[in-house]
Amino acid sequence: MRLVIARCSVDYTGRLNAHLPLATRVLMHKGDGSLLIHSDGGSYKPLNWMSPPCTLVSEEPGEEEASAGVTDVWRVTHKKTGDALRVQIYEVIHDSSHDLGIDPGLQKDGVEADLQRLLAEQVERIGEGTTLVRREFPTAIGPVDLMVRDANGAAIAVEIKRRGDIDGVEQLTRYLELLGRDPHLTPITGIFAAQEIKPQARVLAEDRGIRCLVLDYDDMKGVESGVPRLF
Repeated sequence: MRLVIARCSVDYTGRLNAHLPLATRVLMHKGDGSLLIHSDGGSYKPLNWMSPPCTLVSEEPGEEEASAGVTDVWRVTHKKTGDALRVQIYEVIHDSSHDLGIDPGLQKDGVEADLQRLLAEQVERIGEGTTLVRREFPTAIGPVDLMVRDANGAAIAVEIKRRGDIDGVEQLTRYLELLGRDPHLTPITGIFAAQEIKPQARVLAEDRGIRCLVLDYDDMKGVESGVPRLF
């Protein structure tokens, strides 16, 4: 990655035209070819940018530009659309390049797979005497997250989401329709479990006889790790 702090002006041409007048900005030229132009405000969002696939070439400024103080011109062109970003550089304050290596990517905490694992380990949260049959219980249209049995041995299909919406309820409904055809599981009920369940999803679930269960992820992690909790 190349980081340049420079006094510059920027013009974007393509599907729309945009202009940034002369000011001091950060130019971030990334290894994927993209160029991002940042100011000292606006949080993470750049003022303007060009996404890959694109190419950057350095051009000599024209006579009029040179007489106005332009020392270098960057032209970044998108390979597919032809949109162009033209940066007129008047003064370079800082210029450095850094090899960041391969990034492992963002590892999210509290994703559905984590919730599924934790609830399978703490299946008693569903109800006293509940036992786990298996995770990823197969159906003809995909696996339901958990299959459990309550204290009386009745089958329960559990679908787990981070945020529960109507689509999740519809998904569990389809699973229940298929699983209900298996005489070894009938009568089967469903539980829709999530960290947050939208009101419309709760109404639909309860209308279909599906129980809603709100999961406290932090509390579940505390139980798993054995770390004592004050509250």
